[in-house]
Amino acid sequence: MVTYTLNNKNLSQFKDRVSIPLYDRSKVKTGIVHVGIGGFHRAHQAFYTDQLLHDKSITDWGICGVALLDFDTKIYKTLKEQDGLYTLIVKELDGTLTKRIIGSIVECLYAPENPIKVIEKMASPDVKIITLTITEGGYNYNEVTGDFNFENPEIQHDLKNPKAPKTIFGYLTQALKLRKELNLKGVSIQSCDNIQGNGHVAKKMLMSYIKIAEPELVDWVENNVSFPNAMVDRITPATAQSDIVDLSESSGIDDSWPVVCEPFKQWVIEDDFVSGRPTWETVGAQFVKDVVPYEKMKLSLLNAGHSVLGILGDLFGYSTIDEAVNNPDISSFLRIYMGNEVTPILGSLEGVNLKNYKFSLIQRFGNRYIKDQIDRICSQSSAKIPIFILPTINAQIKQNGVINHAAFIIAAWAIYSVGVNEFGKALLIKDVMKTTLKQKAIASKNNPTIFLGIESVFGKLKESKIFVDAYTTSYNKILKNGIEKSVKDINSNILNEI
Repeated sequence: MVTYTLNNKNLSQFKDRVSIPLYDRSKVKTGIVHVGIGGFHRAHQAFYTDQLLHDKSITDWGICGVALLDFDTKIYKTLKEQDGLYTLIVKELDGTLTKRIIGSIVECLYAPENPIKVIEKMASPDVKIITLTITEGGYNYNEVTGDFNFENPEIQHDLKNPKAPKTIFGYLTQALKLRKELNLKGVSIQSCDNIQGNGHVAKKMLMSYIKIAEPELVDWVENNVSFPNAMVDRITPATAQSDIVDLSESSGIDDSWPVVCEPFKQWVIEDDFVSGRPTWETVGAQFVKDVVPYEKMKLSLLNAGHSVLGILGDLFGYSTIDEAVNNPDISSFLRIYMGNEVTPILGSLEGVNLKNYKFSLIQRFGNRYIKDQIDRICSQSSAKIPIFILPTINAQIKQNGVINHAAFIIAAWAIYSVGVNEFGKALLIKDVMKTTLKQKAIASKNNPTIFLGIESVFGKLKESKIFVDAYTTSYNKILKNGIEKSVKDINSNILNEI
């Protein structure tokens, strides 16, 4: 099969091989600026928008992808060379591959190269929405107090160098200031990250920054900018070199950075847009008045479930999530955790069959063709666990509920944070708090509660005797009996799952 480089010029070469954009990309204007053009955005929001643009009467909602950070150079150069095009490879449960070239990213900018250009693009009168996938840690807040972290050196840089910012807060502030100066309409800033009340968090953090950086801008933002909450869901593992090679050999597409994902997708959005929005509901998104119950369900079950599988899986010696969940003891552990400890704190979820949702998660996690790497799932656990697991623990403590499996996970994380599993294998830990975690984890061998003393992660959790007792019991059992026997033992006395 003849292979062609993926770009606008060669797009027609692929029409008989895979699905391609059937709309004229040259006629699509940028209406959305998206910051963080990694795999998830390209499997999710950009996919929805690509489907929408196939209604050829819609030409105002193209995406300008912004690579914000220095290490985003590779993705920027790849998309720039490919005219924003990339291949989305959906790995179905039966192993078949559904391939589609996505065309909704019609512009790409690299912020470190030209900060002013990014600010001006965000302030363009054509732009109605700025969306974000900047990861849980990108919102720059203290996990315990919820306050904005002004001690971050990059925030200090932005305060001193407003025209050459490094953080999303510096860029948004200058863009909104420029919109005000040009007497333009406001925009909607929409977070697509895994944080409950992500719109509220985005607003709180940005307003905290603006009050110091540009205080005269506060009232204008309050009156002209909205921050809709959203819940997003699609498992999107890192692209492997084998995916690139397989795409070239099977379809003749030379794509330097395709995206792989699962077939499931979900996007629940609060309908609060000040300058109009795409009709994403026509291509599968759901607009609701209150997204919080959906967020809570997803963060507490799917995202927490990923962390459970990642930590236990790494300690068991597995490398992918499907390997972990297909271990019957780990699977039972997760089912018990979701059924006995998470479900009671979720409350009622209108229109959601919670039992079916939990069963579907086990099926999705077990997709043998996704091969989601455990080191990706466990990366930045110090930012994820306070969002995904600690709310369940705190809610159960408040109502004198069950916390045994949750406490076990925290104990397993403490042992994991030493950096070596019990088989002597070094663990690849990617975390901004890696050094602190390791120091506390090593010290915990003599006193397990030392790990709980990381207040920026756990807050006052160590003051709960019921939790400390459950945590310490699990910690000591794992050290004494090993992770595999300990998981089996904690499951043995529990009859209820999911």
